[in-house]
Amino acid sequence: PLMPKATAVWLVDNTALTFDQVAEFTKMHPLEIRAIADGDAAQGIKGMDPISTGQLSREEIERGEADPDYRLKLGESKVILPEAKKKKGPRYTPVSRRHERPSAILWLVRNHPELKDSQIMRLVGTTKTTIASVRDRTHWNASTLTPMDPVTLGLCSQIELDFEVQRAAKEKPAATQYGGATLLPASETTRKDAEHEAATTTEKQRDDMNVDAVFAKLKTIGGKKAEDE
Repeated sequence: PLMPKATAVWLVDNTALTFDQVAEFTKMHPLEIRAIADGDAAQGIKGMDPISTGQLSREEIERGEADPDYRLKLGESKVILPEAKKKKGPRYTPVSRRHERPSAILWLVRNHPELKDSQIMRLVGTTKTTIASVRDRTHWNASTLTPMDPVTLGLCSQIELDFEVQRAAKEKPAATQYGGATLLPASETTRKDAEHEAATTTEKQRDDMNVDAVFAKLKTIGGKKAEDE
């Protein structure tokens, strides 16, 4: 309930509910309710009527007064609050941490180049202009910047950083890895063997022809010498 101590003061003063019933409804300790009844606690606190605020009904209080073991039930609020819409935009960074964002950007650019500018903006809470100036070394404080982990600086959590890195890794196309040497197809190997055999046969034929020509020449030379003798 709203303002539980003020509600307990009103219930103690205006109803015959037990200390346990009031303590259960207000989420307080029974001894604290007893101290309120004795005037030792909650002095100067004005009681708040839970009936006027719609937290309790008169019938609910009467039901609790009739049965000491009955536990009061909090009434449903008649006012429906709209859900707060989340605003899309860069992460809010405390003023004390804003001067550390360029160092965090430099760390992300060096250690995780696969991250997009939009992801760095979500992690650190910065702008594209700042990211570009840090990446191009045109930042006004570029000479003194030192890369620092944004998790250590408290700009983001490790879970958020790991999530963005995994997302960037999934979106980046996988590089084709060298799978090792592969065997040539049979058509290539058989063709080369056939060409090699044909070339070898031709060379042997040429060698045989050269040998026959040499022997024929020798025989001719030998026959001429015999005639001359």
